[in-house]
Amino acid sequence: MQNANPWQSTERLALLAIVLVALNLRPALAAIGPLLQGIQADLLLSFTAASMLTTLPVLAMGLLSFVGFRLAAPLGLERSVLAALALLALATALRFWAPAAGVLIGTALLAGVAIALIQTLMPAIIKQRFGLKAPLIMGFYVTAIMAGAALAATGTPLLADLLSWRQSLGQWVWLALLALLCWAWRMKPVVTKSAEAEAPPAYAWWRNRRSWQLAVFFALGTSCYVSVLAFLAPYALELGYSARQAGLLLGFLTLCEVVAGLLFPWWASRHADRRPVIAVLCLLQLVGFTALALFPASALWLWVALIGLGIGGIFPLAMIITMDHIDNPVQAGRLTAFVQGVGYIIAAFSPWLAGLLRDWLHSFTLAWLGLAATSVMALWLGAKFSVASYRQHFPLDEIAAPDKAATS
Repeated sequence: MQNANPWQSTERLALLAIVLVALNLRPALAAIGPLLQGIQADLLLSFTAASMLTTLPVLAMGLLSFVGFRLAAPLGLERSVLAALALLALATALRFWAPAAGVLIGTALLAGVAIALIQTLMPAIIKQRFGLKAPLIMGFYVTAIMAGAALAATGTPLLADLLSWRQSLGQWVWLALLALLCWAWRMKPVVTKSAEAEAPPAYAWWRNRRSWQLAVFFALGTSCYVSVLAFLAPYALELGYSARQAGLLLGFLTLCEVVAGLLFPWWASRHADRRPVIAVLCLLQLVGFTALALFPASALWLWVALIGLGIGGIFPLAMIITMDHIDNPVQAGRLTAFVQGVGYIIAAFSPWLAGLLRDWLHSFTLAWLGLAATSVMALWLGAKFSVASYRQHFPLDEIAAPDKAATS
């Protein structure tokens, strides 16, 4: 019983390593928005082209999710995360230089590949190491991801007061190196014989209707997240905010996400049925995005708070619900990889579409209304995720014998 306790000394250090890694999964994206005006002026980027700084990393996150476990096979899960952290540190360090738009976009793509591999493997690592406590640890993990975004959103404009935008973006390499050192020190590979034996690799997730429902639900929430991450700060600049104020607004959004990432998984953990929590989160997003589009000046910080609470809760809930469906850590990790792969590919186009609409209409209003509509879709889809439906869509015998994969 003592070995299952995640709060003993060794497991606390493992949790610290996971949190440090998670803090690095968004600065490559979140640091861009508050500096976008300066970057656009220096590199002559349109909003559509600037959206590639978010779209390409998110697209990489989706595509790499499908092959992440295969790429990790030679090194193992923990060593593969270590290699991905090294790649992320390299991508961030290259931003100190970045002489042209193509190089900057290339660093975003490189960072996206590293982030994709980490995000694909981390749920399996968490479920493997923490067992029944995995939902709680996932809450810490996802909250740390959003905290990293908050740190980058508020810290980068402050750095830009003293440094160039290139140096401000590159400084986040030190956080990546800290995570790399802690992970190398603490996260040794664990024995996974039983997990591997119980988790045949050939289950056809793409043939299962529930896999797609989970993936689309994840995509809807992530579309809101990456679009706001890319364009809330530029939107605030258009409303007359300074770069520092726009960064603080984005930081406030991500702070609300952090609060939601702690609060809503805790609420969800108290009940087997997660649907009431999902309904509240979708309604928060719906009200926030609608008001942001139609009445931005009346109470901007309130609308941003509602959006942040909604987004911050949806992201961990999507992961938790996905892992709820399957008990085996490796198979749950593979389902999560499928959900993230499809979800990120779909969500990758939302910042591009938002940037395109901004260039065409000279306004973000339609983009925000579109995100309000995705919240309605997520509310409808989330209502399907009853506890009884878990085994209906993923019967134990089908997971154990993947050649009989369900087509329901």
